Amino acid sequence: MALKKKKKSSKKKTRSSKKTDRDTLEEIIRVDHAGEYGATRIYDGQIAIFGKNSKIGKTIQHMADQEQEHINKFNELILEHRVRPTALLPIWNIAGFALGASTALLGEKAAMACTVAVEKVIGDHYQEQLGLLEDDHKELKNTISKFRDDEMEHHDIGIDHDAENAPGYKIMSKAIEFGCKTAIAISKKI
Repeated sequence: MALKKKKKSSKKKTRSSKKTDRDTLEEIIRVDHAGEYGATRIYDGQIAIFGKNSKIGKTIQHMADQEQEHINKFNELILEHRVRPTALLPIWNIAGFALGASTALLGEKAAMACTVAVEKVIGDHYQEQLGLLEDDHKELKNTISKFRDDEMEHHDIGIDHDAENAPGYKIMSKAIEFGCKTAIAISKKI
């Protein structure tokens, strides 16, 4: 009789770990979808201020095009894996655009400071996710790895465009990083 109980508890443990894997996968896809959506809106806000044809507008458009590729992929993954997107997309829509537009109104350096702060958090976040995914999600790992590299490219573009010389750079960066980390934590669950 004790032997039967052990078998049952082992079975439950197996079911539990499968569920955990599914929960982790759902959180990763949900939060990455939300983050990429937010990033497209940040760049939309910046382009609304600078225009697509200005020198900085063309640089931002390059990054926005890559973010659009990212959101398109996560739109596919949401459907493929039947993951519920975050309920907060309407908030990220407005918040992302407002962040992009407001930093652009402060000037090119401030817009690039926003890019540096956001992309630092996202790059670190993607790196953490790579450690959570098992080899059975190799395609997703490759996607996240590529997107992490794109995000770090955007970070470096911001640095190259004098982001660190934006007025109030340290305070602005910390505030934006905190906001991004908070959005990540919330979007995983809601």
